[in-house]
Amino acid sequence: MFKSFFPQPKLFFLSALVWTAIGMIVWYAGASGWGAALGLGSTPDGTEPVIGLGHFTTPEFLWFYLYYLILTGLFAGFWFRFSPHSWQFWSILGSSLILFVTYFNVQVSVAINNWRRPFFDGVQEALGEDSTITAADLFGLILIFAQLAFLFIFVAVLFRYYVSHWIFRWRTAMNDYYMARWKQVRHIEGASQRVQEDTMRFAGIMEGLGVSAVDAVMTLIAFLPVLWTLSQYVTELPIVGEIPAPLFTAAIVWSVFGTGILALAGIRLPGLEFKNQRVEAAYRKELVYGEDRPERAQPMTVRELFGNVRRNYFRLYLEYMYFNVFRFMYLQADNIFVYILLIPTIIAGAAVGFTFGILQQILTAFNQVSNSFQYLVNSWTTIVELLSIYKRLQSFEAAIDDKDLPDIDREWLEIHGGGARQPEVETVGSGL
Repeated sequence: MFKSFFPQPKLFFLSALVWTAIGMIVWYAGASGWGAALGLGSTPDGTEPVIGLGHFTTPEFLWFYLYYLILTGLFAGFWFRFSPHSWQFWSILGSSLILFVTYFNVQVSVAINNWRRPFFDGVQEALGEDSTITAADLFGLILIFAQLAFLFIFVAVLFRYYVSHWIFRWRTAMNDYYMARWKQVRHIEGASQRVQEDTMRFAGIMEGLGVSAVDAVMTLIAFLPVLWTLSQYVTELPIVGEIPAPLFTAAIVWSVFGTGILALAGIRLPGLEFKNQRVEAAYRKELVYGEDRPERAQPMTVRELFGNVRRNYFRLYLEYMYFNVFRFMYLQADNIFVYILLIPTIIAGAAVGFTFGILQQILTAFNQVSNSFQYLVNSWTTIVELLSIYKRLQSFEAAIDDKDLPDIDREWLEIHGGGARQPEVETVGSGL
């Protein structure tokens, strides 16, 4: 799944995380100001955020583009020499491009959030007496929003097109890897399904789920500082009173709490989904044999196999019911949580310089951070399906490499006969 596309996957991903962490630490430790020394200029402290497309051409952004390019070049150059790989341009440089464009799109959201304050403050002033706001002022701000929105659409459409190609290259790499070993796996029952269907589903889910995961991380990186800055307008929180960076702290605590609760509520779902594929495969296999052999697919045998299917589905339905109880309760509470936090500040109002525009900024930034932390909550069912596919392909690769089966496969074989031995030919059929 991974070594077909990435060089030495475990070491590669570990080095990518370490290199990213180093890059971020250096950036926030002072590298963000090196652009001025290179002649790119700087924005004076205390300057209001640039509203509109100019947000992306500030000296700090120009230096960031160059900084990211340097880090990517160093990382890619190391891996090109250390462990050359036939797919290295797509897997290394292509992945780096995905990270950059995702971050750029998140910055478009940050730019739109900066736009919210002058626009909604203008709306608030226009609704008051003796307003100096004109229709031209508001139309001008709407035009700025349209420019940002069209930039987002343009980049997002091209980005999705590129990601689709990138993912298909990954599927091609997996397909080539398995087909190069086809002689040794062609007798494994279900081999064709693993190579065609599971690689297709793996690629399809990764296209949506993987991009969403990267987007969630990049959103946190971009919006947590925004939420930290906006916390200065919040005087206190209900119950806990005054705490440092209240919005920042509340968003993290609330999101981690919800993710933890729902992860515990759905902890058994991946295993059940995996076993569901097992019982479905066993039932399907017997029916296929029954097409050509009259002694197979007899009513008693089929009834027993379908009984296994029914029992596992009923367990899944029950587990999803528990999970959905917690999921829907948390998501509904999440809709009003930020308003509860802001009630003391809203009541204080003008006394603390709190305006309608700032309220809109806080709502957007808080929801962005909260939704990013709730990535597991919102994607849990898809993650379960991906884990199920991963486990099946992992078992398939264990048969290819003549390795021990994963625990869940050994458990299946012990229950259905055959002990924990390495499956061959038809033994793997019902297992995969």
